[in-house]
Amino acid sequence: MRVKLFSILICLALFCPGCGSPPPGRDKGEIGAARGENGQPVQFRVEMVASNLEVPWAIAFAPDGRVFVTERPGRVRVIEQGRLRPEPVATIREVESAEESGLMDLTLHPQFESNHYLYLAYAYRGDGQRVRVVRFRENTGALAEPLVIIENIPAARYHAGTRTRFGPDGKLYITTGDATQRELAQRLDSLAGKTLRLNDDGGVPQDNPFVGRPNARPEIWSYGHRNAQGVAWQPGTDAQFQTEHGPSGFDGPRGGDEVNVVERGKNYGWPVIHHTQTNEGMVAPLLEYTPAVAPASALFYRGAAFPQFRGDFFFGNLRGERIIRVKLDGRRVVHQESLLQGRYGRIREMAEGPDGAIYFSTSNRDGRGNPAVNDDRILRLVPVKGGNQ
Repeated sequence: MRVKLFSILICLALFCPGCGSPPPGRDKGEIGAARGENGQPVQFRVEMVASNLEVPWAIAFAPDGRVFVTERPGRVRVIEQGRLRPEPVATIREVESAEESGLMDLTLHPQFESNHYLYLAYAYRGDGQRVRVVRFRENTGALAEPLVIIENIPAARYHAGTRTRFGPDGKLYITTGDATQRELAQRLDSLAGKTLRLNDDGGVPQDNPFVGRPNARPEIWSYGHRNAQGVAWQPGTDAQFQTEHGPSGFDGPRGGDEVNVVERGKNYGWPVIHHTQTNEGMVAPLLEYTPAVAPASALFYRGAAFPQFRGDFFFGNLRGERIIRVKLDGRRVVHQESLLQGRYGRIREMAEGPDGAIYFSTSNRDGRGNPAVNDDRILRLVPVKGGNQ
């Protein structure tokens, strides 16, 4: 009997999700390389910025040098002068953290230096699970004056979105998931499976594509999305790029993760089309990934630390356990490559620091990863001096 029980336990250990070995990356200055011009390597070093976090979802840099980070259970943390403050700036008590949702994104107002406005997007319990975006005024390390920008966005334990970013036009863009009700993505009377566009106070811009249309939400900018979690604008063109998760098996064939160029009023097809399928009046992805990589962020690099990367598109991948770098000529894909594959486990957020370093977060404590002893972490790529020739 004991032998049989022992065998069963061994089998459970072998097949249990998240019971494997932790990622091997040590963040002690490991050297990596990307492909530069003419095939020359661009060397970088991986450095640890903060550790022992719990599913950090967003990274935002304040003009005074502080770094704001969200943790999925509801905490807003600050890294100051290279150190993580031991206590959160705020804990949002109404956050409902479950599976893929919780306290998700954080973005700063473009005039944060003068108005101190900070925006949080999080899941909460309403009529079922919902997502809301709230604006706060950050003052002396605390959050005050909450103003609900939008709420009652359909959500679920899965497919809750969410990225919030200010575009070049000064408007706030919000990606939403289909809340596992895929038919909602095509319905213009629902906020699920959409990109939303709002003024900084939550008002609806009058040049949104569906303003004044019967049975359509005026906040909608684009629709037919499954679960977009990355949004960024291309330097020089201001084209909006999004990363989006494809089907998971229960709602369509696995794979089909996407990079999309998102434009005003357009339909990105979910669930009518997916993977590389096409249909009249619907937009197919610029890039598609099967098997799935689970893209979770988006970044166009603009800095000076890595001149070879300027204008390149980067995004972190959860299932794919890597950073994908895409070199573009406008909307034409010139080259793409995987960085740090399998070294640090599940990678979520990516951000460019004021120092030109490329920051990223791990998501190994999200219930699907195999955490290292100091996970979750914020790490950064810095150039190796003399190594980019």
